[in-house]
Parts: sequence; structure tokens; C-alpha cells
Amino acid sequence: MTATTDFRPATTEPRARFHDVVAAEWIKLRSLRSTWIAYGATALAVIAFNAGTAYDTYSYWTERNAADRADFVRAGIPLKEAFTANAAMVMMLALGAIGAVAIIGEYSTGTIRTTFAAVPARRSVMAAKAVVVTAVTVVFGAIVAGASFGLTQAILDGRSAGISMSHPGALRVVVASALLAPVCALTGMAIGSVIRHTSATMIASVVVILVLPLVFTEGRHWSAVAGHATLYQAWNRLTEVGHSPAAFPWTTGGAWTVYGVWALTAAALAVTSVHRRDQ
Repeated sequence: MTATTDFRPATTEPRARFHDVVAAEWIKLRSLRSTWIAYGATALAVIAFNAGTAYDTYSYWTERNAADRADFVRAGIPLKEAFTANAAMVMMLALGAIGAVAIIGEYSTGTIRTTFAAVPARRSVMAAKAVVVTAVTVVFGAIVAGASFGLTQAILDGRSAGISMSHPGALRVVVASALLAPVCALTGMAIGSVIRHTSATMIASVVVILVLPLVFTEGRHWSAVAGHATLYQAWNRLTEVGHSPAAFPWTTGGAWTVYGVWALTAAALAVTSVHRRDQ
């Protein structure tokens, strides 16, 4: 008797396609309750800052003289109250932290090893994370910025001082404030992918996103140019109402460019930083 050997090739699992990896990252994100708590708390805080400023104006409106009331809309104050500097800082810090947690959460728990074992193409994993984080934060930013604008102007309408979205500069303020969310989230994600330690990442995010813009001043050319390259100052320029004299002025086009460069650089850094590293 002779034994027969089966030489049929063993079936192999197909390689994960990019949209499959994106779907897996979306499942990871939406399955974490803490993620939605963070988004919800941030949204409430940002909207509350803006609405509180508008309500303060509403409450003390009668104390303004006739000239101040007449110049209120012409001076662009409703636009300033639609999304305040304090609200922008809260959103920048919170979204930077949320973006960082999207990557350092897996590194801190060790589940990143499982992820890379399932999908050895590490760059594809990180690119999928960046896609999911960007998509979610774009929607988040649009909701928060739109809600802030609608609520603040509704409050100011009680004093006949509100404006509509068709008002000159209103759309730019809303879009610039909305896009601040994904850019900061990608920045936090990039910092987290490089540092990979929770406390150090959070400190670095605060320094990069918020402290650096406050360090650079308009007093010297090099300092002004460096400051213009930061996210907070870019948002400030895009939401600026009227003409503010400056020693070294710059354009809204330059501010939009800063947004784009930060987003693309952060995404590229997050994707490439995992290559040829132990995890």
C-alpha cells in the first residue's frame, strides 16, 4: 500500500484592504465611551464660553450708550462673540489631547501589538487612524462652530444686534473655527506617535499648540514670521474683524496655508513615524 500526499495549497486569508482598516479604526473609536464623553464635554465647554460672552453682552446692553449700540455690528463685535479666543483655546487643547489619545491609548495598553500583528502594514494602520480622526473631528468642528454661531447670534438678536451667516466675514469665522478641530487633532496624533508616552505627549501638545503662539511677538520680523506659522495666530488672523495695524502684517491666504501645512505635516509624521520601530 502506498500513502498519498495532498499537495493542495493551504488557503490564506486575503490581505486587509485599506477601507477594511479604516472600518476597523472606526469601530475602535466609536466603541470607546470615553471618546464620546470627551467630545461631548469639549463641545459643551466651547459652546458655553461663546454663549456666555453673548449673554453678558445681552445682559449689559442697556448700559451701553447710543453710539456704542450703533457701532456694535459695524465694528464686527458679533463675529468676535460668535467664536471667542477662550473657546478657541479650549478646543485646541482638548482636540490636541483627543488626537493624541487616538494613538497613545493603544501604546499604553499594549494593544498596538495586536493591531500591527493583524495588519503588518503599519503605515496603512496609521493612515487609517488619521482618516478616521480627521473625518470625526471635521464633523465635530462643524457642529460646534455652527452651533456657537447660531446660539450667540440668537442671543444677540434679543437686542437686535445679531447677524446672519451672509454677513461679510461670518462664513470665514465659522469655517476657520471648525477646521481648527481636525488640524489640532492631527497635531496631537503626530506628537503622540513620536513620543508614545501619555504625560510627555500631553505636555508637548500644550507647548506646541498653545504656548509657542504666545511666546512669539510682533516686535521683531523673525518673531512675527514664526508666530504667523502657529495655529492659534493663524486662527486669529482668519477671524480678525476689520483692519488691525501691525508692524509685519500678513494675509488670510497665508493663514489658510498655515492650516494646510500643519495638517499635512502632522498626518505625514504620524504615518511615517511607525516605520522601522519596535512597535
